[in-house]
Amino acid sequence: MINKKIAFLGAGSMAEAMISGMVESGNINKQNIIVTNRSNQDRLDEINDKYGVRTILKDDLDFGEVDQFILAMKPKDIDAVLADLKDKVRPNQVLVSVLAGISTSYMEERLNEGQQVIRVMPNTSSMLRESATAITPGQYADMDQVLVAKELLRSIGEVFVIEEDKMDVFTGIAGSGPAYFYYLMEHIEETGREEGMDAETLREIGAQTLLGAAKMMLEREESPTELRENVTSPNGTTAAGLEALDRNGGGQAIRSAIEGAASRSKELSKELEGLLVGSK
Repeated sequence: MINKKIAFLGAGSMAEAMISGMVESGNINKQNIIVTNRSNQDRLDEINDKYGVRTILKDDLDFGEVDQFILAMKPKDIDAVLADLKDKVRPNQVLVSVLAGISTSYMEERLNEGQQVIRVMPNTSSMLRESATAITPGQYADMDQVLVAKELLRSIGEVFVIEEDKMDVFTGIAGSGPAYFYYLMEHIEETGREEGMDAETLREIGAQTLLGAAKMMLEREESPTELRENVTSPNGTTAAGLEALDRNGGGQAIRSAIEGAASRSKELSKELEGLLVGSK
């Protein structure tokens, strides 16, 4: 069990997904999880009732008892939060940010020198403890603290330590990726309905097919190319389907989706940080 006290600054949907995963995993004592927001006591009461964790308004938090702060407020509030935290946290305490578009350097510049900062990016599958989460340490982050943060985040799925300059392409693959599969399912269901199948059965067939394929890639040593070739008989049905995908630009569409999302992620980060700086 992780013997650290964790304080969430913010109690929105992402914070709740992480809290749910941490509680369900049993890796951390509920009483070591503290959830705060600025003024919404009703929301804190809801979190307390559902998960049994400690809840408190942020102004009443004892900052000295916390080992890791998870920044889970709205990105537009980051400057005010960092200004408030600057003289309240010590270098051996860690700020773990789940805020999209906010770099570690942006946060470090607004905190005391040597402050430990870690940036993470879960995806929406964290609700089911199946997130693909990226973690990237700031320049002062101690590796032991990175490992603690990684273990905490494993309660909501798998965790991948990456370099920060790869965060945008990670967003294109994993952050936006669930939507690509939902889009695929939309077309699977639509095509099946046109052939007379009922929607409920189609949902189960399509989802199970995606799940099975994902498990094959995770549990087998073969590459995706080898797995594809293994199920593709010459002149068979799978070959016909793959030929249709190629003919209609299926592979290029996937590449373009990832590149487009990654490019937009980079643009949004610059826009957000520019707006924050310009609002001062």
